[in-house]
Amino acid sequence: MTDPYASRTPVHEQHLDGFGTVSILPLDPAADAAVVHGWVSEGRAAFWGMNGLTQRQVTDVYAHMATLDTHHAFLVVKDGDPVALLQTYDPAADRVSECYDTEPGDIGVHLLLAPAGAGGARPGWTAALSGALMAYVLLGLGRTRIVVDPDVDNEKAIARFLKQGFTAGPAVVLPEVDLPDVYLPEKKAQLAFLRREVAFAG
Repeated sequence: MTDPYASRTPVHEQHLDGFGTVSILPLDPAADAAVVHGWVSEGRAAFWGMNGLTQRQVTDVYAHMATLDTHHAFLVVKDGDPVALLQTYDPAADRVSECYDTEPGDIGVHLLLAPAGAGGARPGWTAALSGALMAYVLLGLGRTRIVVDPDVDNEKAIARFLKQGFTAGPAVVLPEVDLPDVYLPEKKAQLAFLRREVAFAG
């Protein structure tokens, strides 16, 4: 079977023992729209905030993001199969900066995992994938701390971050953003942080 992503240059590639090779590709808003729209339209992705958007609207959101220097989107692929949507951003250029004291070297991360495949969830997969993503964000990009801001009611995501070594910060209210190109409603979020020396201790 031909890998439809083989012609695209990854920003990071890593072999995960027992799972395969993970590639982090800059998101193509048009080419990846069908995959991403399928994921963000599922009930389990309600906290992502795109339930109800059309495929065209999802394309437009990421096309706009592609024009920014501070926010970036990536499609994560394992052996030719899309497995996650990764977004990184500069917290100092984001509404989250109004809710905590940013530090030089901070990077914000949003992560949406694809639904489990036909074989169901595989033990250890999420941890292995997260390790590869943290290697890219903290080592590849040379950042010193990750900040995440899951919805306070997204208990599954919060538990996953804490299990990965994140330290819980305060619960905050991210302010509404109402701009010509982007609208984000107010969001009650649980901040959490992971320092590079903790993620890659020893």
